Amino acid sequence: MTRARGRDDLVPEYRWVLPSVLLGDGREGRRVRRSLRDWIVDITVFLIACGITMLGLTEIQNEPEQLIAIEQVVGALSCVAVWLRRRWPVGLALVTVVLSSYLELVGGASIVALFTVAVHRPFKVSGPITLLALITLVPYVFLRPQSDIGPLEWALLLIALLLTVYAWGIVIRARRQLIWSLRQRADIAAEEAKRLERERIAREMHDVLAHRISMLSLHAGALEFRPDAPAGEIAKAAGAIRTNAHLALQDLREVIGVLRHSRPGEDDTVPDRPQPTLDDLPTLVEECRQAGMDVRLDLRADDAPEALGRNLYRIVQEALTNARKHAGGAPVTVTVAGTRGKGLSVEVRNPLGSRRPLRLPGAKAGLIGLTERAELAGGRLEHGPTPEGEFVVSAWLPWPVETTLEDA
Repeated sequence: MTRARGRDDLVPEYRWVLPSVLLGDGREGRRVRRSLRDWIVDITVFLIACGITMLGLTEIQNEPEQLIAIEQVVGALSCVAVWLRRRWPVGLALVTVVLSSYLELVGGASIVALFTVAVHRPFKVSGPITLLALITLVPYVFLRPQSDIGPLEWALLLIALLLTVYAWGIVIRARRQLIWSLRQRADIAAEEAKRLERERIAREMHDVLAHRISMLSLHAGALEFRPDAPAGEIAKAAGAIRTNAHLALQDLREVIGVLRHSRPGEDDTVPDRPQPTLDDLPTLVEECRQAGMDVRLDLRADDAPEALGRNLYRIVQEALTNARKHAGGAPVTVTVAGTRGKGLSVEVRNPLGSRRPLRLPGAKAGLIGLTERAELAGGRLEHGPTPEGEFVVSAWLPWPVETTLEDA
């Protein structure tokens, strides 16, 4: 996000997060739509300015009539100008501070304007204005002496009053910026949670549907290239297509159901769809064999945590899907081994170029997603051809000695 010059030092894109009374008017001369709270605050500060002005009437009773008239007119105009403090806080503060160096009835509006600048402007703007207000106290103290208090005591009292008002405004500004920052962080955290949830659902749909749809394409391709196959084989292939289409629709329905229940305002306690684990790996291999693949499974690990087994299952599933699409029916070897405390490793190996590959469309993001999945789990994944003319997908996932409640 870029900061806009001439505006308050809050990010303008998030100005809607807080009402205008929190952020100020943003730019000199810009119209501000007052909320109910703004009206209450403006009426309150207007009455405060008028009250201070009325108290100052007793101080000008012995002044010449022309000076009294000027005081009354300027004092009334300054009180009315308090309603413009949101549009021109800096301009109002400068004018009232300068006039208050001699005129008595401008003091109330000057204090309100100084407070407004402290709340709605950064220190680089409010600081010099406060310094100017302190400087203007020098001629005011000598030109407006008090009969019942000395000049030094009178000056110290006014300095304490100005600094108190300014410090009060700074504290309010800091509190509002803290609230804005916390709300901004909450919004960013909510957006990040939504992004992660979308990525999780997209990864889940890819892992599930890629496997099923590749099965459909494999059997459909067999029917296309062998139209003269025996009736029994055609019926078997058609049955496999129907079964995998039904399973694909069922998986898609379950994923969409999870997506619907994760919408804002609905029950967030709905559990996720059942996830496969390491125990489901033989079933996956058997499905691939029924589809015509030559898959050999060497499973030398058991009792793995659910999260660990789920990640390994998805890696094997994606590797078998890629082998089905690109290996052209070549034999595939799946080796899974591991023990608690040493980690769990998997290797999927198939020859390259032995047969004509099955040309199926793909997003070419499966292995990238598997690499990210392995890294998020604290492991690693490597893939690529070997000098022996094979394509190998190998991964290692950590298997801690102590299992957490989530993994149990």
